[in-house]
Amino acid sequence: MIRRIIEINEDKCTGCGICADACHEGAIAIIDNKAKLIRDDYCDGLGDCLPTCPENAITFVYREALKYDEEAVKKHMSERASSHTTSCPGSMTKSITKNSENQNIKIDSCLNQWPIQIKLVPVNAPYFDKCDLLIAADCSAFAYGNFHNDFMKNKITLIGCPKLDQIDYSEKLSAILLQNDIRSITVARMEVPCCGGIEYATKRAIENCGRYIPLNIATISINGELLSITKN
Repeated sequence: MIRRIIEINEDKCTGCGICADACHEGAIAIIDNKAKLIRDDYCDGLGDCLPTCPENAITFVYREALKYDEEAVKKHMSERASSHTTSCPGSMTKSITKNSENQNIKIDSCLNQWPIQIKLVPVNAPYFDKCDLLIAADCSAFAYGNFHNDFMKNKITLIGCPKLDQIDYSEKLSAILLQNDIRSITVARMEVPCCGGIEYATKRAIENCGRYIPLNIATISINGELLSITKN
């Protein structure tokens, strides 16, 4: 039958997993770091996933597709819940072995303000004036051992997790950049695809403020290694 169904542009998709979480039918999964429609009959054609995609990689098309099968969806979601599977690579379980040497060294905190959650911080806080801003994914400070000295020192720190908060931070970050003279921004994110949301929100906020702000993107591995620092 010809019906309305979603189509995912893999060239635009960053594999963040937000659409997969938004799909109540479990029709989307992250495979090889790309969102994919796993079965036509799981997609109801309502498109709850469309507005959540930060890259506008999902659209509606009309094409030959299997009829939406509510019973198949119920079975699929039940099996997924019972097996505790997840569509997001960032939620996959993994044990990490570390060398125990030097783990007792005391490191002083480099936190310079409170609060630090993006959702809680006031946009007109005085410490934003002429500051170097660090926008960090929640997990990054736990993964990277020397996070305070290497990233937080002499910076104002904001943290968040776009996957858990399920919001687009760009509006709040835009307000902060518009109302304050921010000298530079560093984003510290994990290597997992869902962390792309915090990078995307920061870049969008810089675009919205209408002026150039130096931006560095630091990517940290699950094992706690600094994989790369890119300048924009």
